[in-house]
Amino acid sequence: MREAAAARTPEAPDLLWLCEHPPTYTQGLAGKPEHILAPGPIPVVQTDRGGQVTYHGPGQVVAYPLIDLRRAGYFVKEYVHRIEEAVIQALGHFGVTGHRVRGAPGIYVRRHDPFSHARLSEAEQRFDGMAKIAALGIKVARRGTYHGVALNVAMDLEPFSRINPCGYAGLETVDLSTIGIHTTWDEAAEVLSRKLAAYLAP
Repeated sequence: MREAAAARTPEAPDLLWLCEHPPTYTQGLAGKPEHILAPGPIPVVQTDRGGQVTYHGPGQVVAYPLIDLRRAGYFVKEYVHRIEEAVIQALGHFGVTGHRVRGAPGIYVRRHDPFSHARLSEAEQRFDGMAKIAALGIKVARRGTYHGVALNVAMDLEPFSRINPCGYAGLETVDLSTIGIHTTWDEAAEVLSRKLAAYLAP
């Protein structure tokens, strides 16, 4: 992915890579070793994306947009917002309400009422009753993007308990199956890719 991003020319088409990783912890540039509590046999990979530590594994859709922001006509902050909006809309396809939490990139759901549209309370903005369903970590180089977003579909969530996800101790992580949405990886990937293509368009 880094090689593809580094080799981009102004004429290179924008790309969206969709994949499913084997069990892996990835540590971002801001990552602190103390947030990796007990990785066990799962490898920890140092990356050049933003953010802290997260887990990737089977049953999770990982989407890597490789796009030219100069050509797209927007900047990094809006790029992050557009990715998050694409995830929110993808969750909406399944009837789930995704939320942003101030200062914490990624998308969250109400753990006990993932279908509620109500605005988050102050307590919920501090993660009370919230659980993360999608993690976001990006890199921009020469105005081209790589890394991206991971949406939890139907996975073994136990490895998240061995880290402080995204640097937050005790932050709960869920997937679609945990909150009662039973779908396939292929369907979730197709929905997410359509939403990303629409929201990341110039």
